[in-house]
Amino acid sequence: MPHRILGLHHVTATVDRAQPDLDFCVDALGLRLVKKTVNFDNHHVYHFYYGDEMGRPGTIWTTFPYHGQGVGVGTKGAGQITTTSFSIPGEALEFWTERLQARGFLVERVEHFGDPRLRVTDPSGLLIELVATRGDRRDGWNAGGVPRAQAVRGLHSVTLLIRSPGTTVDLLTDVLGFEKACEEDGRIRLAVNGDEPGRLLEIARAPADAPPAVNGLGTVHHVALAIATAGEQLALREDLVRRGYRVTEVLDRLYFQSIYFREPGGILLEVATIEPGFTVDERTESLGTALKLPDWQEPNRAEIEAGLAPVTHR
Repeated sequence: MPHRILGLHHVTATVDRAQPDLDFCVDALGLRLVKKTVNFDNHHVYHFYYGDEMGRPGTIWTTFPYHGQGVGVGTKGAGQITTTSFSIPGEALEFWTERLQARGFLVERVEHFGDPRLRVTDPSGLLIELVATRGDRRDGWNAGGVPRAQAVRGLHSVTLLIRSPGTTVDLLTDVLGFEKACEEDGRIRLAVNGDEPGRLLEIARAPADAPPAVNGLGTVHHVALAIATAGEQLALREDLVRRGYRVTEVLDRLYFQSIYFREPGGILLEVATIEPGFTVDERTESLGTALKLPDWQEPNRAEIEAGLAPVTHR
């Protein structure tokens, strides 16, 4: 019996400079910075979390700005998430075209599965799509300079570029509870816990000449799927290990607990719990305003702050 995945939890990317990333996500996309912390595995690097008012799972986009840390530009290719898509209201395409163009971004119109989309490249070279959808019941963050009627609602989907999609689809459907929602030439849409935005994965077959992906600046590091409880997460981990997957131990990410493993196409997947959420160390009204560190890093605060690039958050 498949495990109960609720939908997407977050998507994490490796980006270049911190300030342009912050400006793009907050000023251009109108997302809320819900947490400013550090990479728990490298405290010399910020970890920014963006999302709706509370940073609810399914709205969260997170970035590691690795400029100056010896990380090269990544290679986009097979075995990688190539596009991260956000949901916008169906009538908001013109608004977003004008908004992004006014900020100097080139905007391309594309369509998949009957959904019109705007494609834009962020300052680090990441492909971002804004998908015009109807019936997305989420409010998004509407205090970020974007009117409520046009605000980003949250994540829509991610696109996984896979050489041989069959085994990836089998894992997602047989173990993680996804179902095939629709299919078009060279692309399959999978949905879990319903077929609403924020619960979708799109699997694209990599062309024969696609290079193997290499993580680095301007690439997505992983996608996290949401699971309700720590107990369910442990049960999933045990099942994956029995099936031969190499799965990390449960890791404390302070705002959720995580396990990581690679699916057959080589893409890193995370499964993250819903709780405790981003208000565990900040009030809702002040989310993202201070540098938050886990308890074990507090003794190093002065050194950490001195080593991070200064950023301005408007």
